[in-house]
Amino acid sequence: MGVSVCTIVRNRRPHLQQLVEGLRRSVLQPEELIVVDMSDEPVSLSRCPFHVCIDRFETAGLPLAAARNRAARLATHDKLIFLDVDCIPLASCIGRLVEVLTVEDALLCADVRYLGPDDARGAWEENDLLARGRAHPVRSFPAHGIRDERNPGLFWSLAFAIRRARFDALGGFDEGFTGYGGEDTDFGFRAADAGSRLLFVGGAIACHQHHDGYDPPLQHIADIVRNARYFQRRWQRWPMEGWLRAFADRGLIRWNDQQLDLLRLPTSREIDAARTQAWP
Repeated sequence: MGVSVCTIVRNRRPHLQQLVEGLRRSVLQPEELIVVDMSDEPVSLSRCPFHVCIDRFETAGLPLAAARNRAARLATHDKLIFLDVDCIPLASCIGRLVEVLTVEDALLCADVRYLGPDDARGAWEENDLLARGRAHPVRSFPAHGIRDERNPGLFWSLAFAIRRARFDALGGFDEGFTGYGGEDTDFGFRAADAGSRLLFVGGAIACHQHHDGYDPPLQHIADIVRNARYFQRRWQRWPMEGWLRAFADRGLIRWNDQQLDLLRLPTSREIDAARTQAWP
């Protein structure tokens, strides 16, 4: 049972190069890296000690569900590890995920640490990244071993592992979620509904490379509203409530227990004002 690492990229080639550098330094390297490339200009990578498949996906926007499913279909091994292109797996990350996945047919999350704007911009040492990386304020990971997480809403797609048979049985990510937002929460809910445990794996550390973002992500409001409605019809609850509340506070949406309407798109000035270097 080999290991396929899957990632998707859109215009973040330096981040991809650092992800690959993390894989090069891994105690246990994958048999292959699958890259689904949605960039404006095609990406390329120098020679790697593992097989690399770069799949060109010409598309508009960020069809995250479709891109991840595409990567999974191209993967040829039984253990799938999904890393967002912003993530640098530290030396033990891949091995810890594989170790747990060998004995647990579950949905595994890696312990993601958030880096600052000046970190991992060139050469880096693992100890420095560990010292600088900040843990997520809500998702709590053990230092060692595994922890059962009972809230499927805390599944995150930044860095996770799953057996191929389990991924296929779940039908992958639901491509009814088009564009940005909600597809990973739905995946976590469907996994829990199918009886799959959600495990937070201690020692499987990946460092998230900084990039500018928006809080709330106003640039994705149309996708988020559409996908939130889709999610609510299935689960009778709203996802991404923090973002929806922020949109409502700005007068962009009308939102209550049963209804969500997009009233207007944000102006360019509003989007610029939401730009932040804060995390997560």
